[in-house]
Amino acid sequence: MKNKRTISATTFFNSRVTATISISLVLFLLGLIILLTLFAGNLSSYVKERFSFDIILNEEVKHTQVTDLMKKLEKTVFVKSTEYISKADAAKQLEEDLGQNPEDFLGFNPLPEMIVVHLNSRYANTDSLFVVESQIKGFSTNIKDIEYRKELMEIVNDNLRNAGIILLGLTALLLIISFALINNTIRLTVYSKRFLIHTMKLVGATAGFIRKPFIRAQVVSGIIAAIIANGLLFWLLYYISNDLGNLSELVNANTLYIVFGGVFVLGILISVAATFSAVNKYIRMDEGDLYYI
Repeated sequence: MKNKRTISATTFFNSRVTATISISLVLFLLGLIILLTLFAGNLSSYVKERFSFDIILNEEVKHTQVTDLMKKLEKTVFVKSTEYISKADAAKQLEEDLGQNPEDFLGFNPLPEMIVVHLNSRYANTDSLFVVESQIKGFSTNIKDIEYRKELMEIVNDNLRNAGIILLGLTALLLIISFALINNTIRLTVYSKRFLIHTMKLVGATAGFIRKPFIRAQVVSGIIAAIIANGLLFWLLYYISNDLGNLSELVNANTLYIVFGGVFVLGILISVAATFSAVNKYIRMDEGDLYYI
């Protein structure tokens, strides 16, 4: 009799370990989904903020006027950063690109002075840029022209939008699959205790009293599974950062807090919801039905 109890306890322990590992792998997948979603959003902002447009200045502009204009630009909500490029700097950059200074064969520097402006990501689209352009032109009479690559901006924005829609659909699908996998794993764990649930019901135990130990046990399993899943995610990020270099601009501390916290919350909530549903199923069953499931 003692051996049977030992075997039963060992079997139950093994099933709990297997269920916890299964849940941790699914939570790892969910964490990866959250990470990719946030990464895609950060990547979209990063790419958009790499776009710039050039404010071409008049020949007779003074340095103090350039400084005042840059201060006005940096105070606006749509500008992320500005950079002043003088005629000499522009010539030096062109010499690095072409290998020859334009002054050597033209006899003068034809390049204009300019301010390179990087926009905040939410304004980095062609519709907003039209409004931004008209507003900037009113800042100074020393602005000769504003140049930007409209076609390239439209292509990148369209590609980012399409990628976001695909990722959103994939995320929704994987969330449903993940919940179903965790739900089935917990149902199998509770299934082995269905006759115990029926016995507790026969001696007058309330539904809440019957559910309590199952939910408590699964919450513990969910926390352990979340710790394992977060460990795997941390290792993955560490491995990727070693191969691809610094990812701090795309995966910052706030992103990690959301991902790791989300995995913990999902691990607990899904475990509680699935356990509640599974135990209720067996509480409502008649004894005869327990033998045919």
